[in-house]
Amino acid sequence: MNETIVGEETPSELPRDRHLFGPGPKRILSLDGGGIRGAITIAFLERIEELLEKHHGKGTRLCDWFDLIGGTSTGAIIAGALALGHRAAEVKDFYLNRSDDVFKRQWSFYGLRARFRVHALRREIEAVVGNRTLESRDLLTGLCIFTKRLDTGSPWILANNPRAPYWHDGPKHTGNRHYKLATLVRASTAAPIFFEPEIFQIIDREMPAVMRVATEDEPAGASTVKTNDRPLPSRFRIIDRIRLLRRSPFNPQTHGIFVDGGVSPHGNPSLALFQMTQFKPLKICWPTGPGQLTVVSVGTGSYRPRLTFESLLFPRNFRLSVHALFSFMNDAGQLVLTQMQWLGDTLTPWTINSEIGALGYDVPPGGKLFRFLRYDVRLERDWLEGQLGVKRSQDDVERLRPMDRPASVHELYEIGQAAAEKQITEEHWKALLSPSSTDETFAGMRSEPL
Repeated sequence: MNETIVGEETPSELPRDRHLFGPGPKRILSLDGGGIRGAITIAFLERIEELLEKHHGKGTRLCDWFDLIGGTSTGAIIAGALALGHRAAEVKDFYLNRSDDVFKRQWSFYGLRARFRVHALRREIEAVVGNRTLESRDLLTGLCIFTKRLDTGSPWILANNPRAPYWHDGPKHTGNRHYKLATLVRASTAAPIFFEPEIFQIIDREMPAVMRVATEDEPAGASTVKTNDRPLPSRFRIIDRIRLLRRSPFNPQTHGIFVDGGVSPHGNPSLALFQMTQFKPLKICWPTGPGQLTVVSVGTGSYRPRLTFESLLFPRNFRLSVHALFSFMNDAGQLVLTQMQWLGDTLTPWTINSEIGALGYDVPPGGKLFRFLRYDVRLERDWLEGQLGVKRSQDDVERLRPMDRPASVHELYEIGQAAAEKQITEEHWKALLSPSSTDETFAGMRSEPL
């Protein structure tokens, strides 16, 4: 029997709490980061929605079936929208029709400012989540957003879990429940180089007087000192930047510097989401086993970053730094995929590398902990042709890889549609959606490694 949360409605009164704390088999939806390549994710989600409606009736949404939806970066945008009851087709418009505005380049000279202006992205995020906070009743299922706090060097994993340790206010922190969804999603999407970091107040107490800075996004005379009701402005005029080299306008005791969750190990957040449902301090504690827990992980297109010798030319150190960052993100994603395929009964195995294969028949001590489905595409020429029949030159494939190229978004979406049609089989989902399915039902259903 679920305990009553002090100061909250009982779990049975909120859809969120029925999903997080109610009985029955549980399902996690994990959404990777990847910028504009989120169009691939949308194609997979539309296919899943189609099968949900076919088996559960028209109007069934992803938030109705999944008990916890979590995402990093572009995945956080989609996760927030889905948890609020939006359909994938509604979120698709953000990628296919409005990405040109979000990814509109601004002048920059060797990193003096970010590649893109943040106000367009913030406007689109606010159009979806409005002025809601993490405790909003409008969140119809569990939601988790991943970001990285640079000033303390720690990943922040924020969920609408009312039993979590930092949900309520404390003497040294503002409760997670009060954070604005728009601020958290923006923080999760603050990819270094591409967007400025998100700086906002994390401790709600009176601050000492600080500088007042006017920006293009905010009229002159507006104060930079705000509570987390609204994020602090993240861009300054050049003269202010020079001044700030000696003095920051933010109080380090009350504010945090946040960037994209993809520069943490959680670009693919599926392992962290599973751990969230298991670690006792978080008080969710879902039962494990392939019949009790299903994890669906959706990617944004992966590839192995390769460094050419030409890249060692000017500006050498800058190129090495950027390549090392993207290479780390790929390695972290591969490590998560390896762990999830080993721990879970994997119906859609992916080849990890030539040495260990797809781990399809490896079983950890104690047995498999969940049923696992991974949907993604490899933005590699041979894979696209061999798996999807998509023939492209190497140059064309490389043009699909950047996270910030709106010109590729329609082609990425079409590739996602082709991959979804092949990977998301009705056989798998008919068994997943049937309450009478057993482990024997899934025997022999494993797809060939991708």
